[in-house]
Amino acid sequence: MTRFLRAAAALILCAGLAPAADYSIKTDKTAPPSGVPEAARKLLAEQCIHFLDDKGKTLADLWFRKEIPARATEAQIKNGLTYQEVPQTTMLGVVKLHEASSDYKKQAIKPGLFIMRLAYQPMDGDHMGTAPNGEFVILVPAAIDKGEETLKAEMLHKLGTRASGTGHPAVWLLFPVPNKDLNKEPALSKREGNHWVLTVTQPVNAGGKKGAIGIALTLIGVSPSA
Repeated sequence: MTRFLRAAAALILCAGLAPAADYSIKTDKTAPPSGVPEAARKLLAEQCIHFLDDKGKTLADLWFRKEIPARATEAQIKNGLTYQEVPQTTMLGVVKLHEASSDYKKQAIKPGLFIMRLAYQPMDGDHMGTAPNGEFVILVPAAIDKGEETLKAEMLHKLGTRASGTGHPAVWLLFPVPNKDLNKEPALSKREGNHWVLTVTQPVNAGGKKGAIGIALTLIGVSPSA
């Protein structure tokens, strides 16, 4: 979804971030910034994931939830949860961008603090074939997001345009996470198409039934149709 460090026009924003030999992550217990709405702060886990460039400079800090709500049966939990079992617009976490970036559509995103919310791609002709998966994170500036569990889909779309400054919300692509990759430490991997993807496992509460879901968030990478 994003390539941070839009350095110069000559770099063409083909992947958002300025080129680097490699990227990495590190984790610690850094507290979220004071700008996070209190309702959202209460839902966040203590762990912070720092996304770094090849020189060790922090490009972004991410905090995910302690527990993600889902609507799932015990069989679904056992067989492996998908994003579709999580209500659309659910708050997944918070990200602080330290550098200017671009999203999966090559839209510019200014540095700042954002709430990450789950969104499903519309099933219409304008969106068909633009991404390998139909689930995304929409970024909403923390200053205009109260941190509710969910929002109306129309409202999320509107708030997401405040991050992009265009008529389309700022979006980061999500990849599915197979069961075999659950319950591991956060990991960063480079995938086909120069997509750099952060994968984390999150506890799930489905009406009192406990499980886990993987979140694979594209930090670098753009749609081939962008």
